[in-house]
Parts: sequence; structure tokens; C-alpha cells
Amino acid sequence: MTSVTPLLFVLVALAGGAGAAARFVVDGIVRARTRGDYPLGTMVVNVTGSLLLGVLTGLGLGHLASDQVVLVVGTGLLGGYTTFSTASVETVRLLQAGRYAASLVASLGMLVATVAAAGAGLWLGQLGG
Repeated sequence: MTSVTPLLFVLVALAGGAGAAARFVVDGIVRARTRGDYPLGTMVVNVTGSLLLGVLTGLGLGHLASDQVVLVVGTGLLGGYTTFSTASVETVRLLQAGRYAASLVASLGMLVATVAAAGAGLWLGQLGG
């Protein structure tokens, strides 16, 4: 386990901010290119983030990425990039609007897609190890 130094703490915080900014940009691009109120941008963010975190975790397990890199990129960047809370709020908004099928697809679809992406990423990340 990596000891958390003040520099590592700052790097995780900065990476988290960069991840949140990247989420804002990616979600905005997806929303601008799609119509409707289905949370496709959040799905894209969470699926790509899960895939990348899976790859990073696989690299870490294979000792191809250091604990510090996994901490900064995984916890910081990808933790700031992905968003469970936004997905939850968007699903509740769909429920409130009476869009029950869309809320089911948003919640269960995102769960299945993110877990599958994380598994695929983990597999990919372990190929090199």
C-alpha cells in the first residue's frame, strides 16, 4: 500500500478536478449531438470511465503501473470523471416524468454496461502482465 504524501494528495485532488472537467466536456458534447432527455452523456462517461479504470487496475495488478499512478489516475482522474450521483438523479428525474421504461434502461442498462466495461478493461489491462 502506498503511503499518502502531501504531494500525492495534491496530485489526486488536481486529477479529480481534471476528471470532473473532462466529464463536463464529454457530457456536453454528447448532449449537443443527441436529442431528448435520456442521460446518454452520463452513460458514455460512466462506461468509458469504467473501461479505463478496469484497464488501469489490470495494469496495476500486473505491476505495469505503479501504486501511485493507479491512485492518482484511478481515484483522482477517473473518480472525478465518473459519476454515480448524477446517474441516480437523472434516473429519478425520468421516474418523476413518468418515463418508467427509460428509467429502467438508464439504471439497469448503465449497471450492466459499466460492469461489462470494467470487466473488459480489467481483462485488457492484464494482457500485458
